[in-house]
Amino acid sequence: MTRKVGKRKAPAKAVGKSKAKAGKAAKDPNKPKRPPSAFFVFLEEFRKTFKKENPNVKAVSAVGKAGGEKWKSLSAAEKAPYEAKAAKRKTDYEKLMTAYNKKQESAVEEDEESEKSKSEVDEESGQDGGDDEEDDEDDDDEDDE
Repeated sequence: MTRKVGKRKAPAKAVGKSKAKAGKAAKDPNKPKRPPSAFFVFLEEFRKTFKKENPNVKAVSAVGKAGGEKWKSLSAAEKAPYEAKAAKRKTDYEKLMTAYNKKQESAVEEDEESEKSKSEVDEESGQDGGDDEEDDEDDDDEDDE
């Protein structure tokens, strides 16, 4: 086997990725965060005990790996309390989301109503954009005479 020695070709850049990020809608800071799964509920508690037992280990990956191994070794009965907590958090999240969605819908409706009312007010007062220019031309003709 012979390998060519020299410059390597640069990997082709993905063209569509930069446009996809730019087109994303901005995240709403008021939107409720998704609830953690049963594993992450377990990991919250496991992290505390792991840090007490292993104060020298600073790597986040080590905590995650140890937590994953421990979670796999747990029986269904041992996982049940974490799954119950996760289910409770999920129901709370769903309530928050329904309230959030209602608030979003009402805000959209208010925006539509305010835009509609502006156009209705303009129509009632009889304001049109083109009338002003004609009036100015008539005034100029009078000055010339």
